[in-house]
Amino acid sequence: METPAEPRFGHSDPTPEQLRAQFGRLLGMTAGHTQRIVNGALADVGARKYHFAVLATLDEFGPSSQAQLSDRTGIYRSDLVATVNELAADGYVRREADPGDRRRNVVSMTEAGGERLGQLAAILTRTNAAILAPFDAEERERLTGLLHRLLEHVADRGSW
Repeated sequence: METPAEPRFGHSDPTPEQLRAQFGRLLGMTAGHTQRIVNGALADVGARKYHFAVLATLDEFGPSSQAQLSDRTGIYRSDLVATVNELAADGYVRREADPGDRRRNVVSMTEAGGERLGQLAAILTRTNAAILAPFDAEERERLTGLLHRLLEHVADRGSW
């Protein structure tokens, strides 16, 4: 008689061991659950992860064109336009014509945007701490470093 699978999240895990051993699947499932948790925490205050990304980028780099914001955040340009529209409607950013090139917009963060960034950063800090609760500080730092190294490796490979 076969031994039942180990419990997972309060119920038995019927997943075959060969499937459970697939790193890409495990990483993808972990990322999916993590994004659901993060998105839920931000949604509770009417925000999205793209809002944080744009505000954090403006905070670090200062006023930027929409193309620069897209390049720095990895947000597709069409999605970035919608995000900037949302942030502008809420008074968190200003979009103005670039005095050097009137065809281009420059986006800058308002004082309210700085306050919003602080609020979102605090939410993400608490959420990340909850997600990473099974690890001590050293393990968290090591995991983060390993994931950065893995991302660089797979992003630079192109095709295998």
